[in-house]
Amino acid sequence: MMTIRPANDRGHANFGWLDSHHTFSFGEYFDEANMGFGPLRVINDDVIAPSRGFDMHPHRDMEIITYVLDGSLAHRDSLGNGSVITPGEVQIMSAGTGIRHSEYNASDKDPVRLLQIWILPEAKRLAPRYDQRAFALDQTGDKLTLVGSNDGRDGSVVIHAPVDMYAARPSKDSAVRHTLAAGRTGWLQVATGQLDVNGQVLNTGDGVAFATGADISIRTVSDSAEFLLFDMAA
Repeated sequence: MMTIRPANDRGHANFGWLDSHHTFSFGEYFDEANMGFGPLRVINDDVIAPSRGFDMHPHRDMEIITYVLDGSLAHRDSLGNGSVITPGEVQIMSAGTGIRHSEYNASDKDPVRLLQIWILPEAKRLAPRYDQRAFALDQTGDKLTLVGSNDGRDGSVVIHAPVDMYAARPSKDSAVRHTLAAGRTGWLQVATGQLDVNGQVLNTGDGVAFATGADISIRTVSDSAEFLLFDMAA
């Protein structure tokens, strides 16, 4: 069984410098029917104008993942980290007992588009932590690449939650399959392009929730596509 969350049903906020679509309830967008899915709490699809961004602000008790789709994002935090995140990289920040950070478009000419994902941690008051890793998604062909996991296997970033996070950039007409184990649910987020998922056509910005034990069949309809798949404890 699967339930589609159409892109047009998401919350939307446009502040001029920030154009953001919210898959789940966030900020001034309150949607009691879509407060999250499993440990997934936030999937925001953000476009930030050149040289603009979020000033230093605090977080705690949340696993925060940044996935850049186009452009580059400059990050600084109270742990002393400073970096630029580009497509193909995954950044994670465990807010834990408390962390402050800023995020700015690193370009003064081009917008940056990113997915910011919040995941509820398996325990509160963890030590704050930062990690950023690059993945050769264009070299993986028509396969899922594990980019985040609870145990950090296969070079993935560590997520302090029972979540396996996969990324893929499959070519047209390619097929990718994934089966959820008993007691595991799934969420697929279409970042770009058009996919056929279990016979249903999904477009950029669409999301779909899967029940435990589901068999997931994904075929790329457009010339190219990019998506994230979360395999999570129910």
